[in-house]
Amino acid sequence: MPAELQTRLLRVLSDGHFYRVGGQQPIRANVRVIAATHQDLEERVRQGLFREDLFHRLNVIRLRLPPLRERREDIPLLVRHFLQRSAQDLGVERKRISEAAIEYLQTQPFPGNVRQLENLCHWLTVMAPAQLVEVADLPPEMRDQPAREAPTSWIDGLGAEADRLIAAAPGEVFERLTREFERTLIRRALTATGGRRIEAAQLLGIGRNTITRKIHELGMEEDRGAGDSALG
Repeated sequence: MPAELQTRLLRVLSDGHFYRVGGQQPIRANVRVIAATHQDLEERVRQGLFREDLFHRLNVIRLRLPPLRERREDIPLLVRHFLQRSAQDLGVERKRISEAAIEYLQTQPFPGNVRQLENLCHWLTVMAPAQLVEVADLPPEMRDQPAREAPTSWIDGLGAEADRLIAAAPGEVFERLTREFERTLIRRALTATGGRRIEAAQLLGIGRNTITRKIHELGMEEDRGAGDSALG
């Protein structure tokens, strides 16, 4: 958001009214603002790229919306909803999707999150040859991606990664896995707290100095985590 627009938005939120272009009479603003971003606004405030007073105006209730890859259990419900909506928009019969196709979709990374899944369902409504969508009916680029089998537990996943590194990088296994373990814990805690280190340290049960030292040792100074945050 350009600095000039930030100033104007802050003025409307502070004064509660605005003027039309060329107008002389104030118009009362009766709105509720919901703002979404994938950027670290606190860091942008420190860099002078976002107004601190506007940030505090928006930062009343903060919600974190996890990416789709972190809530795969939502995929079946979302797929059926988007197929229904696409059918209504196009005036056609709703496509159904097989359990095998649903399970396959739950293994996909979906870097485009929910919007990518919505577009996929629209594509299937138009392009799938039968009323029942199977794995073979998915777009070629999605079928070409190897499906990732979800481990039974994180310990099973750790064991599989340890086996891989033992074969690929003997002598480095302990250091690599320890660093990734610590980095993952700190990153997730920072994401949960919107980048606030003291609160992240409290969530992890470590001291403030410890998390600061670990962030430096692990080279995470520029790592602000993933996922979208919303302010409202």
